[in-house]
Amino acid sequence: MSAKVSPLSDHVVLEPIQEEEVSVSGLVIPDSAKEKSQEGKVVAVGPGKINDAGNIEKIDLKIGDVVIYQKFAGTEWEDFIIVRASDILARVGSSSKAKK
Repeated sequence: MSAKVSPLSDHVVLEPIQEEEVSVSGLVIPDSAKEKSQEGKVVAVGPGKINDAGNIEKIDLKIGDVVIYQKFAGTEWEDFIIVRASDILARVGSSSKAKK
């Protein structure tokens, strides 16, 4: 991350995982010609949302988790996307596609 970012409330910062697609003939398909991935690696997690009782509901994610998030969720910032924890649909686990 070029700048340290600390998400607030129930927000999570993700690094989208880009898959390089190659056609049958060996041509690399550019990013502009394909749909964006909905898979990302968690790089920062907020403290959680405060519920009606005044308690913090912690987010069950940790840095390095690979997740699937909703298609039109979040805000893009630099090379990252910031989403609400509720926009994360599933944890995939570690992935060989994830960049370090």
